[in-house]
Amino acid sequence: MLPSLFLAHGSPMLAIENTEYTQFLQSLGKQIQPKAIVIFTAHWESDVMTISSVDGEYDTIYDFYGFPDELYQIKYRAKGSPELASRIQQLMSDQGIKTQTNDQRGLDHGSWTLLHRMYPEANIPVVQISVHPFLSPEVQFKIGEALRGLGNEDILIIGSGVTVHNLRRANFNATSIESWAVEFDDWLIDKVESKDYESLFNYRSIAPYAVDAVPRPEHFVPFFIALGSADENHEAKVIYRSYDFGNLSYLCYQF
Repeated sequence: MLPSLFLAHGSPMLAIENTEYTQFLQSLGKQIQPKAIVIFTAHWESDVMTISSVDGEYDTIYDFYGFPDELYQIKYRAKGSPELASRIQQLMSDQGIKTQTNDQRGLDHGSWTLLHRMYPEANIPVVQISVHPFLSPEVQFKIGEALRGLGNEDILIIGSGVTVHNLRRANFNATSIESWAVEFDDWLIDKVESKDYESLFNYRSIAPYAVDAVPRPEHFVPFFIALGSADENHEAKVIYRSYDFGNLSYLCYQF
């Protein structure tokens, strides 16, 4: 049985830099060998959950600007799986979740930068799914719940986002980690480990520095989706944690 993962995609530079985090991703990819990947990306928003049903090879989307030319030369040539997309759509429909499919959109950097590091050969089918950032955390959790059990079939579910993601407060010259970012993640870890889902669902009003950490929810909701998709008897654990630019979190979870 495969776990569900929440992975931080941070800066697009992780696709070409050699850092402790990219080395972690490479190691993680060697440890977990799925037969297919389902990835919810913070960089694809829609009012209706949209499931990629690309038949063939994905285009690589460069949804960023101002980065080195080397980054724009990467092509992540993963293939889609219309069959798995159809199955996911049915699983969500069974739980009353409205969805639609898209057979044209490529992989955005919330997906391919991570996968490029974990599975550089791009030989594992990928189904990319959008997020609706303004649904409640409870509903995000239920979206994940609809896919619970896919891990038993060696299908890897990844929520790609960031816990503390406030680019307006990023300090590109930082030499230390800002305490408020650490405090938010510490609170999150405590509630996950105690399975205090009620508090997690109400993080906006009770977590320390929640508005600073999550000024807009699109990067945080993949966390709830990944959490919901995990087996009920899962043991949640932090598998990586670091910070960039003073407060950009690279907290990663295995559920």
